[in-house]
Amino acid sequence: MIYSETPLVQLNSPLLENAGLTLLLKREDLNHPHISGNKWWKLKYNLEEAIRLGHDTLLTFGGAYSNHLYATAAAASELGMKSIGMVRGEEVLPLNATLAFCKSRGMQLQYVSRDVYRDKKDPSFIETLQSAFGNFYLIPEGGTNLLAIKGSEEWAQQLKKEIDFDLLCLPVGTGGTMAGMINVLKEKQIIGFSSLKGGDFLRDEIRQWLSQPTENWRIETQYHFGGYGKLNQALTDFTIEFEKTYEIQLDPVYTAKMMYGIFDLIQHSAFQSGSRILALHTGGLQGRSGFNF
Repeated sequence: MIYSETPLVQLNSPLLENAGLTLLLKREDLNHPHISGNKWWKLKYNLEEAIRLGHDTLLTFGGAYSNHLYATAAAASELGMKSIGMVRGEEVLPLNATLAFCKSRGMQLQYVSRDVYRDKKDPSFIETLQSAFGNFYLIPEGGTNLLAIKGSEEWAQQLKKEIDFDLLCLPVGTGGTMAGMINVLKEKQIIGFSSLKGGDFLRDEIRQWLSQPTENWRIETQYHFGGYGKLNQALTDFTIEFEKTYEIQLDPVYTAKMMYGIFDLIQHSAFQSGSRILALHTGGLQGRSGFNF
């Protein structure tokens, strides 16, 4: 997979100026046309390992609008590999743009009920899949495993080397990207914005991937807007206004919620004046097709 260098954009507004803050946005959504944002980093070493072990098929999990499924299908196609996507829920025709893209890249879509999907980590369920589909390379939902953490740590090293910042903000889904950032950026403050309702469990998920205990991070759980893939009028209005002001598209599932949270925290004087805040645009813009803006 070819990586494209991505720009760093400074966002300006009277709110930021009055608060004495510098807000930078790393446009990692531009690192690859289809394997974008944090997915590029989380898949990098997984793909290398799959090839090293001689696998020609990837199998992974995701919802109907999963940018992880989208990225995995694109990566497999680019590398001449087969891919299988275990999709949560029933098939709905016509396929949405995300699943249609996955299918166009050769991904075999298999639909499982939400009850069955909950067993995605169960060894007996994995054995059932191996019996059905053969010797595949398994990538967990969201791509989070030790190799994904390794890729996220490499990304964190790049950020640390190239950008001057005090505090890092990023969206959080499964927590893998954030864990990698925490492992490297021990001298920075890190805030993750959960896109999931009831995101408190993410703290335990992240802790299990940390190389050592540290207290320089926290999860903001009040900006989920109803849960994964959900939004309300306030988030819609914010996204439209942000895109109009800065001419940068946001992913409504992850990045838009983070940016809303950052600006809301600024309004409530949550950041020390003089701070340089770095926010990560983690891609996933393909998911916009499932929303009306």
